[in-house]
Amino acid sequence: MSHAAIRRANVAKDASDRRRAGYQTHVIPAARILTINGGSSSIKFALFETRDSPRRIMEGRIERIGLPEAALTVKGSEPADNFSGSVAAPDHAAAVGLLLDWLEERIGGDSLAAVGHRVVHGGPTYGEPQRVTREMVKELHRISSFDPQHLPAEILLIEAFHRRFPELPQVACFDTAFHRDLPRVARLLPIPRRYEALGVRRYGFHGLSYAFLMQELARVAGAHAARGRVVLAHLGNGASLAAVHEGKPVDTSMAFTPAAGVPMSTRSGDLDPGLVGYLAYTEGMDAKQFNDMVNFQSGLLGISETSSDMRDLLERESDPRAAEAVALFCYQVQKWIGAFAAALRGLDTLVFAGGIGESAPVVRARICAGLGFLGIALDEKRNAAGAAVISAERSGIAVRVMRTDEEWMIAQTVCRVLGLTIEREGKLDHEHEKD
Repeated sequence: MSHAAIRRANVAKDASDRRRAGYQTHVIPAARILTINGGSSSIKFALFETRDSPRRIMEGRIERIGLPEAALTVKGSEPADNFSGSVAAPDHAAAVGLLLDWLEERIGGDSLAAVGHRVVHGGPTYGEPQRVTREMVKELHRISSFDPQHLPAEILLIEAFHRRFPELPQVACFDTAFHRDLPRVARLLPIPRRYEALGVRRYGFHGLSYAFLMQELARVAGAHAARGRVVLAHLGNGASLAAVHEGKPVDTSMAFTPAAGVPMSTRSGDLDPGLVGYLAYTEGMDAKQFNDMVNFQSGLLGISETSSDMRDLLERESDPRAAEAVALFCYQVQKWIGAFAAALRGLDTLVFAGGIGESAPVVRARICAGLGFLGIALDEKRNAAGAAVISAERSGIAVRVMRTDEEWMIAQTVCRVLGLTIEREGKLDHEHEKD
């Protein structure tokens, strides 16, 4: 057994002994946690050192996997860690091998205490983050058809890390976990009941982002605000909204897959299901072609016919197609906020997050312009500056802009699952245990 494996085994034994004795675990000096966020054409990663709280020391990504211009970009706290250049990544397997080689050469596998993976879909089985086991990997393979755009690549990453570093603990952090306690009326899909037994229901996604935002809302605005009636708008390449009350999810716009809800960069959002039959009849479109259309050819790209990037479309609004794509996006987000205000029986706080939510004041303004009936009023200067609070003093609802951080949430979750950090020394805080 390697020295690193012995150290991890001793750490785990010490953490287990202290939990049985009713104490929080000791902090491991400079424990390093790697977070992995695998997408359909990219792999994002970040390295954290953790004592009382995770501290990011490096981050990077491999982008445009499968294309000739694939690239690796790394930014670190030390100048020597910074790198940007073209790489050969014709598929996910090659990209994962490249990442593992780079990690082993640059930071050394033995220096890692654990790896945390963002796993988009947990299916009906996994509603909590937990350590990866053979049984879990087998179940993820079984439900990979639930999310063929994400799960196969995420499973590939988990298995590749296990082959390269078989003794390294891995933790799966499920994006669906935040929504596990959705009210039954929100979970049900109006199709024959027998499909529910097969796991077909509303799951919701972007859960790591929402968990971070709710934690951050409590920190910056207080527990009272976090317990209020909150709509979280995670607006990026993937976009969704969630309604939260008393810290618990009430509803969310995405459903069985991340393709549902509002229009996104290339995803359609909600559609008339009759389109499946219509396109099959008129164009001979099969299930795979329809799936590719709604996931990769629709949304902002499909309407504008020019770009899936909101920044491009805002610059090209003289083109009616670009203007319509922006207008449709804002209109649909407006509708979901209104619907969630009804589900919550009112609204206290609206939070914008994600690449568009954090960085596009004109989009925020257009969305909120149609919500004055709820009591929302923006301060133009605050909104233009991207202030933390962009609502006007007279606004009956607080409107906030927050920078979400899924990687930090993964690192914190890994620490909690494996007992790698403490909140404070002493007897366990049982309220903290429940969070």
